[in-house]
Parts: sequence; C-alpha cells; structure tokens
Amino acid sequence: MLSLCLFLLSFIMMVIGLFFIILYLNLLVIGYSFLEFVYFIIRSIYCDLFFIGLIILIILLERK
Repeated sequence: MLSLCLFLLSFIMMVIGLFFIILYLNLLVIGYSFLEFVYFIIRSIYCDLFFIGLIILIILLERK
C-alpha cells in the first residue's frame, strides 16, 4: 500500500514538474538563450518536482 501511494505521489510530482518545464518554454520565445533557460529551470522549485519524482520512481522500481 505504501509503494502504491509513493508511486502515485512521484507520478503526480513528475506531471506537475513537466507541466511547468513545458510552460517555461515560452521564455525561449521572448529572447532567453538555451543556457539561460536551463539555468532558470535548475533554480525553479516547481521544476525540481520532476526530478524528485523521477528519483522516487526509480527507487521504487529498483526495489521490485
């Protein structure tokens, strides 16, 4: 049961983080360079949710 809850939590975190990464792609349109975009993504808390969720998901899949 705990594994299922952690799986759902990590999946939701990844979806939220990926949503914000796609949303922030508009920064490239207004003149940001790709390196500035990557730097902005690294500093963004919402985009870190994607990486945290991915790490939790990998740990859960390795345990099985």
